[in-house]
Amino acid sequence: MQVLRTPDDRFEGLADWPYAPQYLDIIDANGPLRLHYVDEGPRNGTPILLLHGEPSWAYLYRNIIPGLVARGYRCIAPDLIGFGRSDKPAARADYTYERHVEWMSVWLQALDLTGVVLFCQDWGGLIGLRLVAAFPERFAAVAVANTGLPTGAGLTPGFQNWLTISQTIPQMPIGLLLNGGSGRELSAEEIAAYDAPFPDETFKEGAREFPKLVPVTPEHASVAENMAAWKVLEAFDKPFVTAFSDGDPITKGGEAVFQSRVPGTKGQPHVTLSGGHFLQEDSPAEIVALLDGLAQRAR
Repeated sequence: MQVLRTPDDRFEGLADWPYAPQYLDIIDANGPLRLHYVDEGPRNGTPILLLHGEPSWAYLYRNIIPGLVARGYRCIAPDLIGFGRSDKPAARADYTYERHVEWMSVWLQALDLTGVVLFCQDWGGLIGLRLVAAFPERFAAVAVANTGLPTGAGLTPGFQNWLTISQTIPQMPIGLLLNGGSGRELSAEEIAAYDAPFPDETFKEGAREFPKLVPVTPEHASVAENMAAWKVLEAFDKPFVTAFSDGDPITKGGEAVFQSRVPGTKGQPHVTLSGGHFLQEDSPAEIVALLDGLAQRAR
């Protein structure tokens, strides 16, 4: 497996990103992969795991981490393999749903995180909810936002549009995609920070492949694995809150399936946040307040 690594100087001087990088080497069957994560706040604080999706990276949480750390939480925001400062396999065939789950499972166990409060959006949910299902004893509470755990039942028109764009656009403008998927207008500096992990198109094979991996038809890989994960979630009675946004055509209405199937959602103060698909850009203060309340209820 050929692996690309974004030069460190691409991450120097990024707007609102003072965080020291942390790394873990994950030993894959085809060789080691370096996974990057941010780990801020007191080591004895309740760990809040912030999982990004496609095609962003941990930078998505830059306006959320400070507020949580100020409240005494330990904030951990990894970059999925293929994104951010994490290594990027060069071939699209190297990216599968199950490999991503395995890579993040190895990372979670290596850090030995317990009592975790999870916030997950987009592919952060597709992977993060699989982690909850595999290690329910490690998670104290879950917040899902603009995400799902598909089992081959079809796709929304919004996702069909994104799937088509992602597979046909000659060059994938990562920063502009983040800007277009946010409710507010990002600054030139913020757009550049989202572009930073990708010096050229060869670094974007993970971003290109992710939309194809979403199991939206019965023929997709990982349908059976997601169905098995749902069986665990249907018994998950710890606090589980939905926080979808009001302006996301891709996942609109997705909160209903969680509220109807996960027992931990009962009696929780579910919210609809303002923003687009990347609601972290639009409602960071509200997400901080939501996670603070969720962590306190989990205690």
